[in-house]
Amino acid sequence: MLDRRARGQLVEAAARGRLERAGLRTLAANVGYRGGELDLVMLEHGPSGDTVVFVEVRYRAASSFGGGFASVDHGKRRRLVRAAQLYLGSHPRLAQLPCRFDVVEASGDPAAPQLDWLRDAFRLDDI
Repeated sequence: MLDRRARGQLVEAAARGRLERAGLRTLAANVGYRGGELDLVMLEHGPSGDTVVFVEVRYRAASSFGGGFASVDHGKRRRLVRAAQLYLGSHPRLAQLPCRFDVVEASGDPAAPQLDWLRDAFRLDDI
């Protein structure tokens, strides 16, 4: 049986791999600030320019209480936005780019999880 940290590392690595195969580039992982942590910070190249993507990875062994997205409540969203603001404050070049918040829901075996990528899962207006 994996402990929570080991399970989280496996699931985040799987999510990072999926997003990188989709063309995103990892800028940072597990960036912690007082009051919040960013699981993944990625850069997506698009036809109209680059976008900074803040990714929250949520694992659920079972969906009886809702999927991973359901666990990203108002308070969690507020903490993610604050952590993103702090990250951008220390990376002024990135602060000029558009940003979005994605959620990757993971379930099943942590070593080979089922992943569901929710692009633009929430907006600042939702906070």
